Formats: sequence, C-alpha cells, structure tokens
Amino acid sequence: MHSTTSNFLENLNILDRKFQYVSLNKAEKILNFDIKKLPFCYRILLENLIRKIDGKNVTKKDLKNLINFDYGKEIFFSPSRVLMQDYTGVPAIADLAAMRDKIKEKGRDPKIINPKVPVSLVIDHSVSVDSYSKQSSLEINVKKEYSRNKERYMLLKWAQKSLENFTLFPPGSGICHQINIEYLADIVSQTKDILFLDSVVGTDSHTTMVNALSVLGWGVGGIEAEAVMLGQPISMQIPEIVGVRISGVLKPGVTATDVVLTITETLRKLNVVGKFVEFFGPGIKSLTLSERSTISNMAPEYGATCGLFPIDNETLKYLEITGRKKSKIEIVEIYAKKQNLWHEENYENINYTEIVEIKLGSIESSLSGPKRPQDRIKLGKITNKYFESLNDNEKKELQKFNKEDQLNHGKVCIAAITSCTNTSNPSVLLMAGLIAKKALDFGIKVPWWVKTSFAPGSKVVEKYLDRANLIEPLNGVGFNIVGYGCTTCIGNSGPLDQKVSDLIEDKDLNVCSVISGNRNFEGRIHPLVKSNFLTSPPLVVMFAIAGRVNINIKNEKIAQVGGKEIFFEDLWPSNEEVNEIMEKVLTKDLYEKNYKGIFKGDENWRNLRVKNSSTYEWSLSSTYIKKPPFLDNHEKKSEKIINARPLLILGDSITTDHISPAGAIKENSQAGKYLMERQVNVDDFNSYGARRGNHEIMVRGTFANIRIKNHMVDDFGGYTKHYPTGNIGEIHKIAKMYESKDIPLIVVAGKEYGTGSSRDWAAKGTKLLGIRVVIAESFERIHRSNLVGMGVLPLQFSNARVKELNLKGNELFDIGNLEIFMSKPNIKMKIKIKFEDGSTTEVRVESRIDTFKELKYFKKDGILPFVLDKVNS
Repeated sequence: MHSTTSNFLENLNILDRKFQYVSLNKAEKILNFDIKKLPFCYRILLENLIRKIDGKNVTKKDLKNLINFDYGKEIFFSPSRVLMQDYTGVPAIADLAAMRDKIKEKGRDPKIINPKVPVSLVIDHSVSVDSYSKQSSLEINVKKEYSRNKERYMLLKWAQKSLENFTLFPPGSGICHQINIEYLADIVSQTKDILFLDSVVGTDSHTTMVNALSVLGWGVGGIEAEAVMLGQPISMQIPEIVGVRISGVLKPGVTATDVVLTITETLRKLNVVGKFVEFFGPGIKSLTLSERSTISNMAPEYGATCGLFPIDNETLKYLEITGRKKSKIEIVEIYAKKQNLWHEENYENINYTEIVEIKLGSIESSLSGPKRPQDRIKLGKITNKYFESLNDNEKKELQKFNKEDQLNHGKVCIAAITSCTNTSNPSVLLMAGLIAKKALDFGIKVPWWVKTSFAPGSKVVEKYLDRANLIEPLNGVGFNIVGYGCTTCIGNSGPLDQKVSDLIEDKDLNVCSVISGNRNFEGRIHPLVKSNFLTSPPLVVMFAIAGRVNINIKNEKIAQVGGKEIFFEDLWPSNEEVNEIMEKVLTKDLYEKNYKGIFKGDENWRNLRVKNSSTYEWSLSSTYIKKPPFLDNHEKKSEKIINARPLLILGDSITTDHISPAGAIKENSQAGKYLMERQVNVDDFNSYGARRGNHEIMVRGTFANIRIKNHMVDDFGGYTKHYPTGNIGEIHKIAKMYESKDIPLIVVAGKEYGTGSSRDWAAKGTKLLGIRVVIAESFERIHRSNLVGMGVLPLQFSNARVKELNLKGNELFDIGNLEIFMSKPNIKMKIKIKFEDGSTTEVRVESRIDTFKELKYFKKDGILPFVLDKVNS
C-alpha cells in the first residue's frame, strides 16, 4: 500500500472484528471539501483513486481534480473485478491463451499470464430458440447448444482448469447480469481485514444492471477487459454527472419497464452519452431493487456510462432475500453510513451537472420501437406509430387486406419474454403468469403465426413461478422455458415456422416482434422481422394473444372465444393480486439452494473432457477456434496516411450490430465459402456468434449485416464499390483488393457511430479489414474505446456533416502524419478530401483518442501488444 493511501486509513469495528478502510471523512478533512456535495459516483471513484495512489498512475492531483469537478481530466479507475459472457469471453480467453504462447516462446513460464483481478465468466449467450412451445423445448435447445458449441466450451473449460483467479458459470446457470446482482455483487468487499467498495467492468454493455446495488461498473470491450484482467487500470475522463430526481409513485398497472422506457426517451433527448447518471429523490423509496435493476440495466439505451442508485434500506432488503449472510449485510449498512454512501434526505445539496425530474405518477404504459429503444410509444398510440413507419405500398396493403386470421403486415411473429432487462423483476413475471392463467381460463389460444418463448435470467425465476402455480399457465399459452440465457434479444431467436417464413418472404411482409428486452435495432431480432417493439413481460403476453400490433389493445377486443369477446381488463391483474403472491413465493431459500451447486453444471458440461495444461492445444483443423493474430507488435511509426480510400460511407446511428458479425452464416457469403472450402456442410455452419473464436470467419462477416446501408452502393447488406475499377463486391473481398496494393482504408459515418452492445469484434473486424481510420460525426463510448484499443484512429468531424460533403466513395483522403495524432489526446487538425474532378476541400477533425493512456495503447497498435510488452519488460 502506498504511503499516501495510509494517510487516509481508519479502523472500523464490526461484529467484534477490526477492519481498515479508506475513510472518505478523513479525505474530506485532508483535501478540504464537502463530501455531501459530491455525487455518489464521485464518492465511489474517490475511494477507488485513494486506494490506488502510486504517484504514477494516480496522484494527489487526480483526487483534487475529481473533487473540484474538473470534467474531462484523465483519471485511472481500477475495478475490483471483471464480468464476462461467452460471446466476448471466448475471444478474450483465446487472446490470453495466445499471450501464454508468446511468453512460452520467450522461454518464460506461461503461467505468469493470469487474471490479476477476479474474473467471472457466465456462459449465457449460446442457447438459441430452436424449439418452443413444448414441454421438451428446454431439453432440445440445450442439446443443440452443446452440439454447436463443443469446441468453444472446451476452450472455456481449459480456462476454468488452467487460469487462476477465474470463475466459470456453466451453460444454463442464468445470465451474467442477474447472477451479478443475485450472487456476485458484494457492494462492500474485503481482502483479509481491508474493506473496500466493490466495482466491476463487464464485456457486456448491460453490466450497468449492478448499478442498482450501488456497485459502480459499466460495459467495456473484451479488449479493454483483458487489460483490466492483467492489471491495467481503465483510463477515463472525469465524467459529468446528470442527476435524475425521482418523485411520486407509479399508478396501478404501470411497470418498471414503462419507467425505464420513459427515462430512455427523456435522457436520449438530453444527450447523456459519455456522462454518468445518478438517481436520487423521494420517489426512490417506492421502487424495489428489482425495479431499479431494470432501470440501471438500460443505461446503454439512454446513452449513459452508468445509472447508479445509492444504498438504502431497499438495498439491504434485497441482499437478505437473495441469501447474503447477515454479517455481510451488517458490514454494508455500517460501512455505507460511515462513508456517506447512504441515501439520506440531504441529497438536494449534491452538485450535479444538471438535474432532470421523473414523476412516477405521470408515467403511462408504453412500448418502444420499431427500431430504437429511445422511441417510446404510449400503449394507445402503437397503431398510429406502426402505420407511420410503413412505406406507401405497405400502408395500402395493410388497409386493404387487414384480416384478423391471416398473416399480414402488423402481425406479431415473435413474442418473447427475454432474460436481460425484466426477468430480474418478479412482479412483472408474476403479472405475465397471471395473464396467461386468465387467458387459459377463457380458453384463449395464441394465433398460429406467433412464436412464443420465455428465457429466464436465473433458475430462481422458474422456482418462484412454480410455487405460484403459474408455470403451467405460461406453458399453456406457449411461453415454455426455452433456455436460461440471452436468446431473442441478441438475435438467437431461432427459425420461424416454415409456413410463416414463406409467407413473409412471398408477400414481403412487415411483421413484428414484441419482446421484453432492451435492444430492437434493425435486423437484430430476426432477419425477416422488420419492426421490433420493447415492452414489459405482461404486455408481451397480451400482444402474443392479440397476434398483432395494429390494435388499440386497451379498448379493442384482444381475443374472441365462441361468442365471447375478451378485453384488456378481463386479463390484466391488479397490483394487490401480484403483491399477495409475491410475498408468499419469494423467499431467500430459493436463492440459497440455486447457488449452492451452480458451478457443477449439467451432465453435458461434466462430460466435457479437457487436458490440464499451461498452454492451450490449438487444433489446426478447427473452424471454431483459431489462434488470434492481434499480438504481433506493430508499433506505429512516423508514417503518413495519404490517398486513403473509403471502404464504407454510412449514415447516422450505425450500431455495433450493423458492424459486428451476427446471426446465421449464409452459404453464398465470404464466410460461407470459407467454410465450404474446409468441407463444412451448410447444416453445420452455425452462427457468427458461435464462431467468434475464428478471426477468419469474423473478418468476413464484419459490416455484412443485411440491414446496413453503405451509401457507396444501392443495395443493403455488406457490399461496397472498388475504385478505380468501379467493381462491386462483398466488403471483405474489396478490402483484400485494396490490401494487395497497400492502399489504406477508412470508414466515414454520421452521428452515434458504434451505438449498442460492447461487441469487441466490431473493432477487431474493422482492424483486420485494414481500416486505419474511422471518421464520424460522433461516437458511442464503448466502440470508440474499442477502436483505440485495436489501434484504429477515431476522428470526429468538428464542423461538417457527412450528407453535406456529398461523398460518392471515389474520393481520396489525406489524413496526415500519425505522429501528430500521437502527440497528445484530442488533437485538432484539418484533413484533405480530394474529389475525382480534381477539386479538394479541407475539413476540421478532432482525434477521439481521449486520454494519455489511450495514446500509449494506440502507439503500440493496441491494448494487447501494450500489455504483452509490459509483461515481457
């Protein structure tokens, strides 16, 4: 411990035991500031900085910058642990395995490559909804999951055996975010007799769910997470803090989903991208921890880095119900009160950058869509909003052929209660179960074109629904449990019924999904489903029964059985019904039993045999796992990027789903051809997600989303035009043509480039395509960081709009000498665009390498070479 840190230490006696901790009260005196004016996020960051003072990465000046609200100054955050899911976990583990190989080549012990902070990896992103609406669906889907992912799981099981400080949750355990709040989160951690605040970064953007427990953390790319694992702090700028004052109470029937959709709409308009959001106010008391977790989960959707709730009695109540030890709960309470981390009535004194108020009593039942989470729709307005989203031909057809019993525009073809946002909230799941029960009592059946599914985020969910006698009713209307993991929300929705698929394609229908997730970007849920809506689990069940979105669901009949018309009020449960059941069925023994043997896994997992070795045995014939190429250190020299060609010219709101390979691999695609050349049958292609450990597959699928629009070509999908020949081809093929001539490549884009999940392959694929620079009007936080972490230069237009430049794709770009961009963060300069007719223009840009730490990464051509260089030195 650094001598400066010891100046801030105090003793604390709890349960007849003496602990040491960094005292924020002592810091208040030493640094001369008023702690009660600091946002809770700053108090947590301050404790973190004091613990890590070393005179190098963290100095006393950093503490002063933080308490003086010196926004934009660089600080180093040292999370106490890392959370991973398997989509991003597989490439990360492959990178660690490759690092061990490099160390071994140097004649050193490969075991020096180990996580330096605890890492938890949850296998939750690989189950797909192949089977649904059957008693056997779960078993069928699990069987297919193992057959598809055996090679990936072998790599992860090797890591479980070979890496220290690494905990793995086998398939079927639940999702990482729910396990994080139910089991992993400490709030106050301890090492021997030292108490400190729990903090985390995760390789999934919805890591923010744990902010509901006042654990500071957010999503980062797999690349950045690997650096944290290996002992590197996170370089960040002191953030602005937006305070969200919660007041009032919810009206009956309004859910936490409605609250978070309203917050998402409000904060997106306010533009909180890159800022921290913190919730406070009298209305917090009326929100359960589970409701808060729904709100924190969707921080990426409202654009914030995090969405933090302070600690209060509800926090302690949740720790108790989820089976935490009494001693742990007592430590949390005493520590939080001692450290001024408890939510008290003096919250009005806190200095927020700005404050927005959310009045719970004014919130109405809502959905959002059809393409973005921030586009909220009042429940009664969905018919109009959906109609407005249609093209002219679709509008005519809808008006002409809108029969209730036929598949047409507006019909719901996917209705999914998904795991991430809402299944941590028992009240909305009990509501969904009660609606299913009432529907069965009426004899209602879900229309034939609706694919229904239920994927809980924790096995505890099944247990309390079973206690409430609601599993059978959910099964009865088709919401059988299909898996314990991320399914429909990330595109693992599986195939639609063949009859439904054929009709959609033959008639070019604009059909819909209604899901209880957090993402509804175009092309994400299912390639044939154009319009996607987010809402609460009970409304998912309601729209499944109705079978269409073009309905005033509160006033029109939802179904008809015999001569009886059934309406919304016939099915919607009261708050009293829900609360009465919740009090009976939700007990801590459910959580204690569930987590007792969680690491064993099922029989499939136990039967996987893996050799215990310090280095991984790569299979040369594997088409799933290949040794990654990112560790060849290409330190950036003083080189000029001139006459660069655009590979893509893109519009606004290009998401990481548009960029990163996802979904099924098509037979006639570059990735499909690669697999066929290696004798892989089309039936065994699997998905890009399953093959994330093979960079050859992933680079061929980068920018290949069928919904991406590259303005250099007329068609949607992963195509571009080669210059000077004018040939059109797949992105990877054209990139290879440029590579053969040593022509540097760039991407040009509009606002909010890189919105969405923390997909490391969106940056890794960009790098492997030979793209040196991405120029955009604005960047989303995680993807910008990932680009820097892969040695790709993000530049932001200062005073230009992509549309106004009228780019065709045949232009040449002179970016200039890279050494200038490596001199300091956020350098501003001009770049030159040369048009085909010989004319030129200069535009101002700003480097979005935001910190000196990021500059170091960039100079080494990425985080991984930087870390390896430090280990070798």
